[in-house]
Amino acid sequence: MKKFSQLALPYIIWSIIILFLPVLLIAFYAITDSGNAIVNFNFTLQNFVKFFTDPDFLLILWRSLSIALKTTIICILLGYPTAYFISRCKDRTRNILILLITLPMWINMLVRTYAWIGLLSDGGILQSLLNGKGSLLYTEGAVLLGMVYNFIPFMILQINTSLSKMDKSLLEASSDLGANRFQTFWKVTFPLSIPGVISGIALVFLPAVSSFFIPKLLGGGQYFLIGNVIENQFITVGEWNFGSAISVIMAIVMMVIMYLVRYVEKRNSGNRREKKV
Repeated sequence: MKKFSQLALPYIIWSIIILFLPVLLIAFYAITDSGNAIVNFNFTLQNFVKFFTDPDFLLILWRSLSIALKTTIICILLGYPTAYFISRCKDRTRNILILLITLPMWINMLVRTYAWIGLLSDGGILQSLLNGKGSLLYTEGAVLLGMVYNFIPFMILQINTSLSKMDKSLLEASSDLGANRFQTFWKVTFPLSIPGVISGIALVFLPAVSSFFIPKLLGGGQYFLIGNVIENQFITVGEWNFGSAISVIMAIVMMVIMYLVRYVEKRNSGNRREKKV
C-alpha cells in the first residue's frame, strides 16, 4: 500500500506547482511595493489600505456583491421551478431536458456572451420585440441578464440532483397523512432540496461576484465590477501589487462566503437528523 501511495507524489508536486505557487506569488505581490529589486523587497500593507480608504473601490465592491446577489436570487426563482419540473418527468424526458440545459455550456462562455451583444444592441431581436428606440446594452439589466444566462444551469442541475435523489416514499407518506400538495412540498420536498439550493448558490454567487468579461462586454466598460478593476490593474495600469491585493481581498471574501454556505448546510443537515430521531 505504501508503494502505491508513492505513485501519487508526482501529482502532489504538480498540484503544488500549478495551484499553490501562483496563489503564493499573488499574496507576495499584495504585501510588497511596486518596483522592488530582485533581492530587496519592501513589505507593506499600503495596497490594502488604499483599497479600503478609497470610496470608489468600496462602491465597486458593493456593486459586485449586489449584482452577484441579484443574479443568485433570480437563478433560484427561475431555476427551482425548472428543476422541480424536470425531476417530476420520466427518466427519458428528464435526460433530454438536462441535455438541453447543458447543451449551451458546451460552447465557450465568452462566445455565448458575445451572442447577447447582437440580441441587445440597437436593431437587435430583443430590442425590436420590446419596440425600444435605443440599445439595451451597457446597462445593469444587460449585465444581469448575461450573468443569469451563463450561471443558471449550475443552479438547475444542483437542485435537480437533490430532488431526483429524494425518497419518493416520503411524498406518499405525507399524502397518506392528509397533507395537500402545497403542505407536502413545503414540509417535505423543499427541506430535502435545500442542500442542492445551497450548492447552487455557491456555484452561482462565487463566479458572478468575480466575473469580468460579462460586464465588460454587456456593460461596455460603463458598468465596472471588481473583476474589471483587477483586470485593469494588471493589464492596463500595470499595478500588479495593488491588483494582487484586490485579488487577495476577493479570495478572503469568497472563502468567508463558502464557510457560511457550508455552515448553513451542516446546520440544516443536523436539524434534519434531529427531526428523524
